[in-house]
Amino acid sequence: MQSSIPFELSKEKSFFDSLADWIGDVFYDILPEKGFECRDEQIFMCYQVINALKEKNVLFAEAGVGTGKTLAYLLPAIAYARYKGKPALIACADETLIDQLVKEEGDIAKIEKHLGLNIDVRLAKSRDQYLCLKRLEEAEVYEEGEWIDEIAFAIPEEVYSESSAVQIPLYGARSDFPQISDENWKKVNYNSIMQCSVCEKRNRCGQTLHRSHYRKAKDLIICSQDFLMEHLATKESRKREGQLTLLPEVSMIVLDEGHLLEYAAQKAMTYKVQNYTIMKLLDRIMVDDIRESTLYAMEKLQDDHELFFDQLQDDVIPSDDDRKKIRKSDRLLALGKQLIEDVEQLLEEFVFESEMYVIPEYELNIVEEFLEDYEEALKIFISKSDAIDWLEDTDGEDTLVIMPRLITEVLEEKLFSNKIPIIFSSATLSVNKDFSYIASSLGVKKYQHFSVPSPFDYDEVMNIYLHGLSDEEKVKKVEELLNQNKKTLVLFKSRQSMLKFKEKLPLMSRLTVGFEGDRELTSIIKDFQNGALKTLCSYHLWEGVDLPEESLTQIIIYELPFPPKDPLFEAKRKFAGKPFEEVDLPFMLLRLQQGIGRLIRTEKDYGDIHIFLNEEDNDVRSEFLKVLPVQPQNV
Repeated sequence: MQSSIPFELSKEKSFFDSLADWIGDVFYDILPEKGFECRDEQIFMCYQVINALKEKNVLFAEAGVGTGKTLAYLLPAIAYARYKGKPALIACADETLIDQLVKEEGDIAKIEKHLGLNIDVRLAKSRDQYLCLKRLEEAEVYEEGEWIDEIAFAIPEEVYSESSAVQIPLYGARSDFPQISDENWKKVNYNSIMQCSVCEKRNRCGQTLHRSHYRKAKDLIICSQDFLMEHLATKESRKREGQLTLLPEVSMIVLDEGHLLEYAAQKAMTYKVQNYTIMKLLDRIMVDDIRESTLYAMEKLQDDHELFFDQLQDDVIPSDDDRKKIRKSDRLLALGKQLIEDVEQLLEEFVFESEMYVIPEYELNIVEEFLEDYEEALKIFISKSDAIDWLEDTDGEDTLVIMPRLITEVLEEKLFSNKIPIIFSSATLSVNKDFSYIASSLGVKKYQHFSVPSPFDYDEVMNIYLHGLSDEEKVKKVEELLNQNKKTLVLFKSRQSMLKFKEKLPLMSRLTVGFEGDRELTSIIKDFQNGALKTLCSYHLWEGVDLPEESLTQIIIYELPFPPKDPLFEAKRKFAGKPFEEVDLPFMLLRLQQGIGRLIRTEKDYGDIHIFLNEEDNDVRSEFLKVLPVQPQNV
């Protein structure tokens, strides 16, 4: 049953006029009577969102910290969803921000309480955020430790019931296992080689149950931007295969921290070829009674794949970056071409094997689908296209990553051509009120935009200190600042940079420090917020996370967050007229503003920002001084 629109409709007024009147009543009468302070900037944003809904347009809504952006887009989104009979989709920057929207003291709960609305909101997390029963079974054979037992014991008894009528409760989300490290979780979660459509456990799988649950949402579906882009990338292929799309049809989309959409889009369209994955997959189907020609084809593919990765290692350009550039020697390209021929031969052999039913259907389907993607990735790799590629370590395996450069055309086709309203919401979408950087990065040609400042008096509540330090001096300065016993967030530009700092930090100093990746990030944030940890080190939390009042009183920006010199950004620089001015500097300034914005979230917040500067950072001092909310002090 469709939920009722929270105001009366009449023939004299359009839905949008009635919505505007209701918004006025809410912000000027209802909420102030409940003790809320409604700000002009917040009300202005809300009316701009209504206009974008009316025009079915793209809106870049840049509103400073403390504006109340979430409430400003939620109220129109809920009403519009009920008007259109389809849920609104809220896509957050990453998985850690999803739970914040639905926390007990969050804006959705406040709307329900103070406006008397019963809001149907459901979470749609990325597939790797769910447990895979088949991978858990495999892990239980060779993994030891309490963590594997903790997961196994948490699975509801109903999952193993033989009755088809039993009701299985929702289970298996990453957030259900906060103490499990990211490293261990990746051994039992869903990954891209799993063939869910033919899995005999799919009807009892936690992921399937969650999918069925959120598809029935009437008002709001909340997901990550990564998952939204995965949905768009697989939508047509899933339809062709007779599968449900990952997300249902929606009335509108809000992109919270929307400046990060570009990276989510690139990630969704990326091919990954791992060194040992194909070896393990083929070993699994080398069963008794398999045809000799098929066995030979598999062994040849494995041998040539090993030669390819050996040569890949020789062709990697040494660097400290996580993403390693590849020279692409003639031998490497020849081996890639040979691998494509090997795959095509093996897929032909599988046609005969499928008719003999010697290889289990589920296993064969997994391998066939994997090989098709593997072949497509290699074709892109050896071609002369504008694709970007590099070698990285993923989950302990050498991984060849191949990413298309031009995501703008894909986004235009799959997202912006849908004729539904799309709202980009963030405190930083522009550089000095210029939205051209984000618009060109995403290929958005027609859009509305506005920018309103934060209502906070930063001069009264924030101090910014600039420290000129060498790399050797930075660790000692962090220790010195941590000795002041303030709740501190230390931000790094990369995982590698954070890990180098962790190695240099004395063991005793680490006892009250939480590092991103040690376990599930939301649980680390909760420990930091409740005081179990005094310091939180992260390379992701430049945006989105809310740590109000005494939860956070000091931020250390360990280095200016320039993008890395990796193949992805090198490709961006290559196609830019002025690489530094068009790529590096805007990226750094946007991220720096986001990081500083973590400190002051409410009127009761206060604290210090410490920015560490290398000698070469002085070259851009005049640029980053423009975006600082207060005049800094040199230390």
